Amino acid sequence: MVVIDDLDPGRRGGRSGGRPDPADLAQLERSPVRWSRVAALFGPHRWQLALVVALIVASSTIALATPFLVRLVIDEALPRQDVPLLAWAVAGMVAVTAVTAVLGVLQTWLSTTVGQHVMHGLRTAVFTHLQRQSLGFFTRTRGGEVQSRLMNDVGGMQSVVTSTATSAASNTTTVIGTAVAMAALSWRLSLLSLVVLPPAIALTRKVARMRQAITAQRQRHLADLHSQVEEGLSVSGVLLGKTLGAGPAQSQRFAGTSDELVGLEVRSQLAGRWRMATMSIVFAGIPALIYLAAGLPATSGGMTIGTLVAFTALQGTLFRPLMGLLDIGVSLTSSMALFSRVFEYLDLPVDIGDPAHPVRLDPATVRGEVRFSAVGFRYPDGHRPALDDVDLTVPAGATLALVGETGSGKSTLASLVARLNDPTTGRVTIDGVDVRDVTLADLARVVGVVSLETYLLHGTIRENLRHARPDATVAEMVDAARRAQVHDLIAALPAGYDTVVGARGHRFSGGEKQRLAIARTLLRDPRVLVLDEATSALDNETERAVQAALDEASRGRTTITIAHRLSTVRDADRIAVLHAGTVVEQGTHEALVERDGRYARLVGAAERDAVLAV
Repeated sequence: MVVIDDLDPGRRGGRSGGRPDPADLAQLERSPVRWSRVAALFGPHRWQLALVVALIVASSTIALATPFLVRLVIDEALPRQDVPLLAWAVAGMVAVTAVTAVLGVLQTWLSTTVGQHVMHGLRTAVFTHLQRQSLGFFTRTRGGEVQSRLMNDVGGMQSVVTSTATSAASNTTTVIGTAVAMAALSWRLSLLSLVVLPPAIALTRKVARMRQAITAQRQRHLADLHSQVEEGLSVSGVLLGKTLGAGPAQSQRFAGTSDELVGLEVRSQLAGRWRMATMSIVFAGIPALIYLAAGLPATSGGMTIGTLVAFTALQGTLFRPLMGLLDIGVSLTSSMALFSRVFEYLDLPVDIGDPAHPVRLDPATVRGEVRFSAVGFRYPDGHRPALDDVDLTVPAGATLALVGETGSGKSTLASLVARLNDPTTGRVTIDGVDVRDVTLADLARVVGVVSLETYLLHGTIRENLRHARPDATVAEMVDAARRAQVHDLIAALPAGYDTVVGARGHRFSGGEKQRLAIARTLLRDPRVLVLDEATSALDNETERAVQAALDEASRGRTTITIAHRLSTVRDADRIAVLHAGTVVEQGTHEALVERDGRYARLVGAAERDAVLAV
């Protein structure tokens, strides 16, 4: 028999106490959830769920036989010394326990299996849908929130089946069956229970609400403590603390939060003790009143000892499931709030997705001509266009360098080629095919991107390289690493290609990470290559090594380079100068210098900075 055997809000997520969490109510008001949508998730498992309900009803009903067997033993078997009847009654008690235990195991297996399958489907759907979101979504959304919804909220929905639904079915069956059995045993004592139970329940719920408030404060302080641990003891956090000398301040802040948590923990434990004391009084007080009523001639009605014992046992099982039923509204609200938060992500529109009728762009035959035709782009929260009427053509196999001041639109323009953003006006084509008409998978095979922000997975070098192409052979990986000027470095490591790169690649320097990223891109062998300021944060010596790798990577490919250091783009086939989102000049390095315009001024400023640096 499944009952709610722990009403501690600290262990049940703070849901007990009879009042829904205001945050859950606000979530449902902001994003309502239709019951039909939730039911559709469980539709494929309806027969398993029906069997779960049947098992719960059967288990709860069978368990009610025990008090009647106890009455039979006390009133019949023992007084008459009827050994066969006693043996059958005792065997019946053991059988009831065994059957209910087996049914409970089956019910738990079925409900958990259904819950896990629904959770798996939702988790996969949310992850896949979020991967299709544009970069804008992730720049305006905290990473922790995404992880919380994907793991905590989806994981919490398991309780809809294994806790909320099963407890509701079990408690309903138990309360109804117990009430009927109590009435059958003694209607007089049943009326007494109806009078005594409401104030007992009210008192318990009042203490529960008091602890709920304290638990909520404790949870907030625990969250703060976890955040401080994450911020202060991660690789980046430790590095920041050491370089800023902020370690003592962080320790003091941590100690303050921990000290506040001490008081809350003490109050929470005292509130919990008061709650347990209240329930103990209730559990002791109600049977005492029943014994008193059974001993009074006016209310006993000729009750036997066996009936009294059986009635007391039944009445003792009524309180907890009844409390569970009174809290079912809170549990449902919490569960629906979880669905609401998950559905919010599933309902996010996909700004950049696959076309309904894609055009095939074969990576094996594509030439790689890139054309920007009257391209304009405006960010959703932008006050002015980031790009305005840009017309550029990059012939197949040629190199285009984009230069200009910070904020001139260089990175935005380059991002349109890989569809990290889509133009607001105009179009971007590869070999005459609009990139919006190509599937994202085909486009990723044609266009490769190497950016300043190099991201390496926390795995081996081999795993990082194969992230770009899982079926790559060892020879292909080594060839890509050689062309990226990083094979010798890898070969010198004790574990070679099986070396773990560490969190975010912290084991390697900036230049080494860049060359690993270049090798990863080369392994995919894209026809068009976008280099987004890939050397701007490197020292001169490292820049030369990375630039050599980039030169090798660019050979024979259409390359669009975003340059911070103008010395790296002198040999580009064409240089486009952007200002305020508009192409103001384009041509070769020599032609633009001779024109003595904006590019010439940028070159002059760069040369003066180089002299001052020396």
